[in-house]
Amino acid sequence: MQTQANPSKPVAATRQTQPVAVKRLTTAGLMQDQREVEIEHAGRIYRLRITQLNKLILTA
Repeated sequence: MQTQANPSKPVAATRQTQPVAVKRLTTAGLMQDQREVEIEHAGRIYRLRITQLNKLILTA
């Protein structure tokens, strides 16, 4: 005997997703011995710079 699914009752999705690995960059690789780089995003230019205290600042 087969049972029929109830069409008025939604069926939950059982799809499992794997976590996506986040890409990691080093400042040495990104900056390439510079203290400041420009990054273009969505038509705008941003500046990423390393401060005297070795912190990162991103400005538009």
